Amino acid sequence: MRRTTGRRVSLSLRNRLVLVFSAIVFAALAVLYLYVTPGLESRLLRDQEAGLAANARAHSGAIARTVGSSDPLSLVQNHVNAAALATGNRVTLLLVNEVAGGRELSALADSSRRSATAALSFAVARRAAASGRLETGTERTPAGIVGEAAYPVVFRGRVAAVVVYSAPSSNIARTVATVRHQILVAGAIALLLALLGSYLVARALAQRVKRLELAAEQVAAGNFSEPIPVDSRDELGQLAVAFNEMQRQLTQLESARKKFIATASHELRTPIFSLGGFVELLEDEDLDPDTRRRFLEQVRDQVERLRKLSVDLLDLSRLESGSLELRPEQVDLSELTRSVSGEFEPVLGQHDSHLELRVSSRRLEAICDPVRVAQIVRILIDNAVVHTPPGSRIMVTARRFDGRVRLAVRDDGEGIDPQALGRIFEPFYTADDAQGSGLGLAIASELAECMAGRLSVDSRPGETTFTLELPA
Repeated sequence: MRRTTGRRVSLSLRNRLVLVFSAIVFAALAVLYLYVTPGLESRLLRDQEAGLAANARAHSGAIARTVGSSDPLSLVQNHVNAAALATGNRVTLLLVNEVAGGRELSALADSSRRSATAALSFAVARRAAASGRLETGTERTPAGIVGEAAYPVVFRGRVAAVVVYSAPSSNIARTVATVRHQILVAGAIALLLALLGSYLVARALAQRVKRLELAAEQVAAGNFSEPIPVDSRDELGQLAVAFNEMQRQLTQLESARKKFIATASHELRTPIFSLGGFVELLEDEDLDPDTRRRFLEQVRDQVERLRKLSVDLLDLSRLESGSLELRPEQVDLSELTRSVSGEFEPVLGQHDSHLELRVSSRRLEAICDPVRVAQIVRILIDNAVVHTPPGSRIMVTARRFDGRVRLAVRDDGEGIDPQALGRIFEPFYTADDAQGSGLGLAIASELAECMAGRLSVDSRPGETTFTLELPA
């Protein structure tokens, strides 16, 4: 158990965020140190060589004119010293002698007062003597790296001398070393700040995630009463808003479930108790035939009540699980509406209500499941009969509108409470004074959506209209 707990701590969201942020900063510093600083040294050396080449082109004219002339060595040395003074570089004039083994370089004049000529091998000067072009490069000496630019002097068709401008690159090396040191120091500071900052940020995020975890545990335990505080508008804040909305919906669903259980229990208990009482009464052998027939009719009514409730529950379960099978076909909705409306004549007579049917005499065709459309129409007409006072008028219409077919059931009852209007199609929902289990309209709405249609309601005092829209 201890190993498992330790592993959970090491792989927590907070630690992962800290590691990720630190790894990003470390990788950026590593790239900066391994890529930028070597490139910086190369660029500085190239800039130094370019400067030496520019000096060689600008200040070698006077020195070149002395090559092959009868000027004394002192004058040549003066020109070399003048070029060195003007450029700040060491200037060396090398004579090129043709020998049996190739070319040989010998120093004629040098601006350096120290006898340091032997410290340089003048490999760049040899390349310039061979190519006849200005050459640049570096040379490693015991004192460090030296940058060089070799300017060839042509006399009588051949390279007779080379003027070499050189400067130590130790300043560049020291500059690069300083930059590397500063990068390491700044990188260490940045890494520490990244660790601290990422830890604080990750801890704050982990605390917010922990609140969501605790809230989820409370929801799992059935406690929906404590919403999560929304302290930001970022993704976690939006998640908290969504979680609170889920809690609200779960609260409503739990309330509807409890209400449905109570309603279903009452709906089931009443016919079951009635059936039990009638069975006991029917066992009496002294009952006259009329009384026995009346009791049997009551038993039949209670059985039908139980059957309807069980069918509604089964249909709702199939709809929610997506297992309800539809059989769409070309249907004449005018004829279907007439047929279903005719089924309610006995009920309307008992309720002293009048049903007015307004449908086209021509075929009103749509592709749908006729059994399920008839079920929806029955639910709507039955709903209008149950929730209106005796003597009410119910109107059923069917017509085509904007490429769709609309079946509407309108009654002139008291209307639906505006607060209940938004939840009228929720499963198990019933108004305070409503009868039944609250499944009919929910089933009708689900069936409409399964057939690419829509069931809507419009209610005001004295008039309520349920409209079923189906694709034509």
